[in-house]
Amino acid sequence: MGSDAKIVLGIESSCDETAVALVASDRTIIAQHIASQEKEHAPYGGVVPEIAARAHAERLAPMLEAVMDDAGMRLADVDAIAATAGPGLIGGVMVGLVSGKALAMAADKPLLAINHLEGHALSPRLADETLAFPYLLLLVSGGHCQILKVEGVGEYRRLATTIDDALGEAFDKTAKILGLGYPGGPAVEKLARGGNPKAVPLPRPLKGSKEPHFSFAGLKSAVMRAAQSGEHSSADIAASFQQAAVDCLIDRLEHALARTDAVPALVVAGGVAANQTVRSALEGLAAKHSMRFVAPPLALCTDNAAMIAWAGCERLPLGDSAPLDLKARPRWPLDPEAESVRGAGVKA
Repeated sequence: MGSDAKIVLGIESSCDETAVALVASDRTIIAQHIASQEKEHAPYGGVVPEIAARAHAERLAPMLEAVMDDAGMRLADVDAIAATAGPGLIGGVMVGLVSGKALAMAADKPLLAINHLEGHALSPRLADETLAFPYLLLLVSGGHCQILKVEGVGEYRRLATTIDDALGEAFDKTAKILGLGYPGGPAVEKLARGGNPKAVPLPRPLKGSKEPHFSFAGLKSAVMRAAQSGEHSSADIAASFQQAAVDCLIDRLEHALARTDAVPALVVAGGVAANQTVRSALEGLAAKHSMRFVAPPLALCTDNAAMIAWAGCERLPLGDSAPLDLKARPRWPLDPEAESVRGAGVKA
């Protein structure tokens, strides 16, 4: 770590991962801890907001202490506090943001209120110092599925979003239908390795459409019908679902590329970016269009505090500082100027 590097403490609590990290502006991840809530939510097949918020409240303080101990640092050594301020499950967001406010006030440090989606959007730049603006970003997670042109820090132009389910949500619901448990995405990907991706005739919603957006609700419903029919193995359903989802992603990205100025890199971020079949398909698309393909390491794909701290590192030189009476936001679009989309709601 360089002697002139700025150090940001990041806090992430927007869903079911409690995370704290110390990151330097020279891209050094000094220390980080992530606590999963898989056991708490597994009996319900998905995240229960009240349980998530309670777990964040119980774990955050000892996790903050552990990260500082690992780094051998004191709060006074930190240059700023970055906390997720939205979007997400409001109870969890409030736990992390209130903790960030308290630390910033106690240490007299700037508070950086970070959009969780911006954390994902900028995370590839934490891992790859050569990734420059602008780039085309596919942001795919449990709550969001968007294509954005990232022109700079805080400069995002949304080209497409989902009009119903996000892709990560569709993976989780497919896992629930197939009895695979929670979290669903990795379970579906694992099962799909033993299946035939052509075995089950599933739809590709909006493929070939002039509309730029995504839709996965119909695909999810088709998976339900296929499972209820008893005609297909679970592995074949998983593989066919995954292939249908990938086909939709590629088609929508082709549509976006045709509608925007050329950019040198195709970037993927978010929890679904950990899926190797998705990565491989995107890498092929980038090669077809003579673009770089950039994906963060798997550890930076799922929710984590290093990406929040890094977003803070990106924003600190811009003079950003949030007021201590800032409110948590359950909804917070990256591109507030984007036109509204039918049915998109929170996922827009």
